[in-house]
Parts: sequence; C-alpha cells; structure tokens
Amino acid sequence: MDPEAYMAENRRQWEAWTPLKAASAFYGLDDFRRGGMRIRRLEVEEVGDVSGLSLLHLQSHVGLDTLSWARLGARVTGVDFSAEGTATARSLARDVAPSARFLCANVYDLPRHLDETFDLVYTSHGVLGWLPDLRRWAAVAARFTAPGGRFYLFESHPTAWLFDNRTDSRELAVRYPYFGSGEPLRWRYRSPLAVPEAEADGWEFSWGHALGDIVNALLEAGLVIEFLHEWPFVAWPMFPFLEERDDGWWHLPAGVPAVPLSFSLLARKPAPRPGRDAGRDVL
Repeated sequence: MDPEAYMAENRRQWEAWTPLKAASAFYGLDDFRRGGMRIRRLEVEEVGDVSGLSLLHLQSHVGLDTLSWARLGARVTGVDFSAEGTATARSLARDVAPSARFLCANVYDLPRHLDETFDLVYTSHGVLGWLPDLRRWAAVAARFTAPGGRFYLFESHPTAWLFDNRTDSRELAVRYPYFGSGEPLRWRYRSPLAVPEAEADGWEFSWGHALGDIVNALLEAGLVIEFLHEWPFVAWPMFPFLEERDDGWWHLPAGVPAVPLSFSLLARKPAPRPGRDAGRDVL
C-alpha cells in the first residue's frame, strides 16, 4: 500500500474506537466539562501566557488539549483527520468554549481547508508516529505559523519507541528500529488504554522518526529552534510498568536507568525585517 492507504486504514480504526474512548473514564469528558485541565504545568510554563493569542492545534483528537488552551485564554482552532473525533470535540466545545473551532482534515491537506495564520501552532503527545512524511508536516506547521509566531511540540521521545512495550518486564529491551524508513511498522490493533476490555481487530501502521529528522524538517521549513528539552517522563503509560506521580507525568520506576521518554521543542517563524524582507516571503 502507499502511505495514503496506510493512513486510511488508521483512520478507519480511529473512527471505530473514538466513541468508545470518548465515553470512557480514562478520557473523563464529564469531569473536563466541570472544569478539568489537560495541559500540564510544564507545557504552560514553556509556552507562557496565551491570553488573546490565536492557537492552531494540529491532530487535536477529541479536543481536550485544545479546549484546555481555550480555558487559558487562547482563541483556538483544532484539526483532526477523524470525523468522530471532530464531532466529539465540537460537542465538548459547546459546553466549554463555544467560540472554539474544529475542522476535520488530514494535516497534510489543511492548506486546502484553512487560509489564515496563527500566533501559536501546537501539537503533542503521540502524534508524529501517524505521519509518513515529516517534511510535509513541518511545511504545514510553518505555513500556519504567523511571522513572528511560534510553534510548540511536546512529544514522546524517539528513543522511547526503541523499547518493547508489550511486556511487563522492567528490562528496557530494544525491539524496534530508531531510524525510520518509507515503510511503516505494522501492528495488530490492540484495545486502547481507555477501553482495554473491548475486543479489537485489524491493523494499525506507524512511522518512526529520529530526533534529528524532526528538528531538520522544522529547520528546512524555515522555523528557528529556540529550545529542545528532553524529559525522563511521558504523558501516558507507554510501558506497563511506568508509575504516575503527583506531577501528572508517567515515570520509570526506581532502579530502572533513566532514559528520555519525551521531549519539548519551541520554534519561531522569523518576522520580515523592515527594508530587507519587505515584499517577499522569508521562507
């Protein structure tokens, strides 16, 4: 299959599973309606005050993170390839932030659906592995970042995806390749963490991306990296033996050597320089 066919199969799985996940205690939509917050303190500290800023959330799923930024004062737009996810986000927005906007579109196709730029473009937590082409993704991120605006990514670390995540053993055994290729890894679909008791069928496909490939794709798109931070924790229990701590992150247990499990990156799109870049695209 070509990448579009792989992505179509992933979308089919997401359409089937999103209503079950949205109804689960793991997602906690009712608690979120009552004032919950999905953006963690670290992310807020790294991004800073978003009051009054326009924010585009790429791969927004059911909108929990998107609407958390809205609660912090941003004017938000979320984009996801799942119709079910978009419908859930719109329903949630009616109770949380009626001005929030959600679009159903493949991230690569977004320029055909949206024609504006944003002060902040954001994406996070388990998104890049679903994308076969990082250069196209980075070009879209840069396209929608306003001159002088910022792009922020918080994502699981490529190193973390090396290790076997289908065993309860606390040994970090390398099972998967670090460097990606044109062909995705193929997985027999498992029930999501949100609904582990449900029966699953079918396949899902994901692509590995080295950290250097991620950084270089953004640089090639014309963004300027302001920082890259690596962290020994992650936003969800990607290994069965991770432990959730009071900070809301999932950590390796004591006695297991620390490895990077996630990273955060902030980049800026250069603004035109008066007298030099006026009248032409700096990208």
